[in-house]
Amino acid sequence: MDVRRRPSKPPRSASSNGVSHPRHKHLSLPPVDRSPPDPIPKASDALPLPLYLTNGIFFTLFFSVAYFLLHRWRDKIRNSTPLHVVTLSEIAAIVSLIASFIYLLGFFGIDFVQSFISRASHDAWDVDDDPFIFEEDRRVGPCPSVKVVEPPMTTIVTPSSVEDEEIIRSVVTGTVPSYSLESKLGDCKRAAKIRRDALERITGKSLLGLPLEGFDYESILGQCCEMPVGYVQIPVGIAGPLLLDGLEYSVPMATTEGCLVASTNRGCKAIYASGGATSVLLRDGMTRAPVVRFASAKRASELKFFLEDPLNFDTLAIVFNRSSRFARLQGIQCSIAGKNLYIRFSCSTGDAMGMNMVSKGVQNVLDFLQTDFPDMDVIGISGNFCSDKKPAAVNWIEGRGKSVVCEAIIKEEVVKKVLKTDVAALVELNMLKNLVGSAVAGALGGFNAHASNIVSAIFIATGQDPAQNVESSHCITMMEPINDGKDLHISVSMPSIEVGTVGGGTQLASQSACLNLLGVKGASKESPGANSRLLASIVAGSVLAGELSLMSAISAGQLVKSHMKYNRSSKDVSKMAS
Repeated sequence: MDVRRRPSKPPRSASSNGVSHPRHKHLSLPPVDRSPPDPIPKASDALPLPLYLTNGIFFTLFFSVAYFLLHRWRDKIRNSTPLHVVTLSEIAAIVSLIASFIYLLGFFGIDFVQSFISRASHDAWDVDDDPFIFEEDRRVGPCPSVKVVEPPMTTIVTPSSVEDEEIIRSVVTGTVPSYSLESKLGDCKRAAKIRRDALERITGKSLLGLPLEGFDYESILGQCCEMPVGYVQIPVGIAGPLLLDGLEYSVPMATTEGCLVASTNRGCKAIYASGGATSVLLRDGMTRAPVVRFASAKRASELKFFLEDPLNFDTLAIVFNRSSRFARLQGIQCSIAGKNLYIRFSCSTGDAMGMNMVSKGVQNVLDFLQTDFPDMDVIGISGNFCSDKKPAAVNWIEGRGKSVVCEAIIKEEVVKKVLKTDVAALVELNMLKNLVGSAVAGALGGFNAHASNIVSAIFIATGQDPAQNVESSHCITMMEPINDGKDLHISVSMPSIEVGTVGGGTQLASQSACLNLLGVKGASKESPGANSRLLASIVAGSVLAGELSLMSAISAGQLVKSHMKYNRSSKDVSKMAS
């Protein structure tokens, strides 16, 4: 929506209708210039000749010199004369060709320029057809905060609260869609404020406490969140340093759960005191699995055999990899259900989490296959065999995103002094709780104490997709005594950590700062994908610390007491029981 001041109209006096408008009773209106406005300038006024004549000259010039140069170059080719050897006439022809081309290129934009100038010099909002102008504001004239500029000068001004009020009413009445405010106003923050005020009037509920100021709404336009009315504050704590693969990391965790950061921090302390943890990246590949249908199961199986034939892989990879300079097809896995075929593509995606990248590659392959399989009916680009944002055995077994295993050896004295328990108790608890207990519950990928706690906190802090916590938290925690039962070996195996350091929420200021703290901000210039792989390893290392600390608290019987002390109440548990 263009936000420009319409020329002043003579204000009616309050006595003309016997009513003085309360909202404007203190307005002191400036005198209005009633003289006729100057003629509206046209884009073609800048031309020395009439527009039709100028167009004819440059059209003729363009085609004439182009014809002349083509004939000259043809003769040079026939006579084996170098093309770069040009005569004075050819130089003049080339200059004329370039000049006429520039003019013709600009000519096609004259209509746009003309409409822009006309809009800027005319009334911005026509009273007859614009829903933002109300009768009460026709009577009072322009807002006093708008600087009056006499014609033919035009200016774009900041809309006043009066104009905002009109827009709010239009949103409330449904005349203006709430989702279109950003495009109409050209000001994302102002759009959020107007939408927020309209929402309060529609619902009758106050949004007091939901902050509006202090956020860059431009940064989320078209990519992170639609129709914003504010933002939610989530505190970010730091756990660490986490000593992982010989390097120290201060891990940002965004959470509202008390004791989570403190617990993870204690695990980091125990790992650090024991010499640190090590990690190994096993796989790195994002997946997408479309579902296609044929007239028969036999025909579906023919495509399955074609896709899984190693002789066809190189051709399919070339087609797939056109989607991005980072996308590289790794493998194709098919599954049939009747006459329906589910095709699971796996590919590397550089430092991006990669959902969009792999989806574009899959679309390329489906378009390519349509030639040899014209009877293939593409039902959906995703058939849930991927599987995204759902607990699925295929992710637990085959992996999705980054597959990481992380381990550490915790010394006996650290287990006793820092974790306040002993190795035998931890090993027994892990077997009965994380392994047997999860099996009794029928868990899928949930053979751990609280991996999702740490994953979610780091995901929110670093701008990952929080919903992908579902499969990213797949984890099996293993503990066993070593060195004659004195020390503890602990490991976490996480087959589907889905993270990226570019795209999505990673580019927002707060999340970008957290990524920068970890040293993984943006794309790696030296080795594409290195930053996202390191982030996945840090997530796994942090989960290792969180698992170690929570299991120790449960083993020592301190879980309830610590939560009551730090998360819910300062009262003594023994006194509350009485």
